[in-house]
Amino acid sequence: MTDSSTASRASRLLQLHRDPKLLTVVNVWDVISATVVADVEGTEALATASHSIAASYGYEDGENIPVELMIEAVGRIVAATDLPVTADLEGGYGDPAETVRKAIGVGVVGCNLEDQLRPLDEAVRNVEAVLKAAEAEGVPDFVLNARTDAFVKDRSRDPQEALADAVERVKAFTAAGAPTVFVPAKLDERMVETLVEAVGPQHLTLIGIPGNPSLARLEELGVARVSWGPMSQNVALTALQELVEEVHRGGGVPSTMRMLN
Repeated sequence: MTDSSTASRASRLLQLHRDPKLLTVVNVWDVISATVVADVEGTEALATASHSIAASYGYEDGENIPVELMIEAVGRIVAATDLPVTADLEGGYGDPAETVRKAIGVGVVGCNLEDQLRPLDEAVRNVEAVLKAAEAEGVPDFVLNARTDAFVKDRSRDPQEALADAVERVKAFTAAGAPTVFVPAKLDERMVETLVEAVGPQHLTLIGIPGNPSLARLEELGVARVSWGPMSQNVALTALQELVEEVHRGGGVPSTMRMLN
């Protein structure tokens, strides 16, 4: 059974999603990225990025990193902050309920879980199993963010066909008890409106892809959360690469550098 502090952080994270104010989470991948993000005024929760964690250990994305190593990494992040942490657990590494149980054991209070376009009944059973495991661990407010890959698994699909598939899946996940659902994709306003109508305000989460509606507009449309996945790590690595390029030109660190570590 999990201690009460984990359960209370889960309740806090759930409330942040239910608040009409849009929750923004810039994804982290290790302790130093987590502490830097957490120290920025206005940060209310942290989210890990599985792609970024895997890359930091030399693994390709797609459940190639051993689950034990992923859980250890997110556990270190949890231990470095008092903020609620939600973890990207990909498709559950072969056993979603057990993976979530292990994640809760290190203090994680929410997770992304990909459907990977499995048959819908199987994907729904995974949602139900995860929620049951969280309840058994004493974290009834665990924020399962049930993700559908309707758009990202086959980018050649007709967007309206992908949208219809996404709507069917997120409605089924919500009916199974998922408190939030995740549709990573480049979406126009009408698509966002359709998805919010399917599951209700403050239940849909999105990714901050360039070209999507503004954060202010997404808040108006009733979106619960926006995250940035591996893009935050790419921004950091771009800055590192730009430093190397500047050094090769005979320069050095930019005057805007902050002493964060």
